[in-house]
Amino acid sequence: MKPARIVVICIAAVSAIGLALVVRAMGSSSNQPAAPAAAAAVDKRPMARILVAARDLAPGKRLAEGDLDWKEWPVDEVNPAFITDGSVPVPKATGDEKPAEAAATATAKVARAADELTTGGAKADYYGSVVREPILAGEPIVGRKIVRAGDSGYMAAYLEPGMRAMAIRVTVETAAGGFILPGDRVDVVLTRENNLGGDGAGAGRAKFDSSTVMQNIKVLAIDQSTRAGEDEQAVVGATATLEVGPADAEALAQAKSEGELSLVLRSYADTAGPSGRVRAPSEARAVRVYRGGAADVVVVQ
Repeated sequence: MKPARIVVICIAAVSAIGLALVVRAMGSSSNQPAAPAAAAAVDKRPMARILVAARDLAPGKRLAEGDLDWKEWPVDEVNPAFITDGSVPVPKATGDEKPAEAAATATAKVARAADELTTGGAKADYYGSVVREPILAGEPIVGRKIVRAGDSGYMAAYLEPGMRAMAIRVTVETAAGGFILPGDRVDVVLTRENNLGGDGAGAGRAKFDSSTVMQNIKVLAIDQSTRAGEDEQAVVGATATLEVGPADAEALAQAKSEGELSLVLRSYADTAGPSGRVRAPSEARAVRVYRGGAADVVVVQ
């Protein structure tokens, strides 16, 4: 083959390859904007921030700062039951409740709505709530799975497993002047009149004895307040709800019927000791002592 013909063939082959590359480049450049356009369309979807679990939460867990987090969520996929930060409008519930159910929860809903309007659904508003059902990490927080302080059922969720809640009557004098707050630790002191009459000089006079029947008991609530307000240093109430074990509840019920109960506030530095019943109130024994022929009754603790 002549050299001139070989040169022509090589030039034609190079030209064909170059033309193919140009056509391919033009075709790919015309199709390239499709993917970014689709991505841009997705990115333009309005997003809301919803409250989710930062870790797995078990029933009975009291929510703290590290248990909750905000997560970006498409607005059109936000369930009305989700908790949002209030920065983006989200769909509202259609409201298919029965009239009886709506009436029963009207007060709670009004209070919750007022709280959401004033706080914007702040994450801190849910600190101290108790988990009612298991919640997985990353799962949106919904109202039916948690119990907020003040809601019905909060006390049952707040109790430690195996413990009981029991209320006793208190006054300012029997509750450390009102300085006992929910969460404090107290001793329970029983003051009762012993009706063991004597034949000596003490006959006919009322005699009283006091003894500690419970020690290091946790105060769950004062009246119906389960937590003290900000900077609140004293709470004056008519009842105090204590956390006790089943056997301690029986002893406390017996002590309530025998006399007046007083709460003695313990120091924060003195709460690591044993908790519960000190002794049964009926363990006191009366001994008749004769002095010079006159009998007197002495209660031995």
